[in-house]
Amino acid sequence: MKKVTFHEEADAEVRDAARYYEERAPDLGLSFLADVEEAVEEIQENPEAFPLVGEEIHRKIVRHFPYNLLYVIEPDRIRIIAAAHQKRRPRYWGHRL
Repeated sequence: MKKVTFHEEADAEVRDAARYYEERAPDLGLSFLADVEEAVEEIQENPEAFPLVGEEIHRKIVRHFPYNLLYVIEPDRIRIIAAAHQKRRPRYWGHRL
């Protein structure tokens, strides 16, 4: 099984979203983080299972939240390049490849 790493900006996006949700309701931020962790585990278990949204970019939807984890499969790891809200700034993360 390949190691999963986060681009530093993707990591910041996850933390920012968790903070946002925690401000909205107690423990909602923790629920978001748990769902992100579950999505990462699913990606790690079967990285090819999720659809391509570009030539080499896969998308995994985060359960219960309007976020996608966008990732590339590299020879030695799986790299999450964005934790992107589904309704905001499409393809803003393109420079992270």
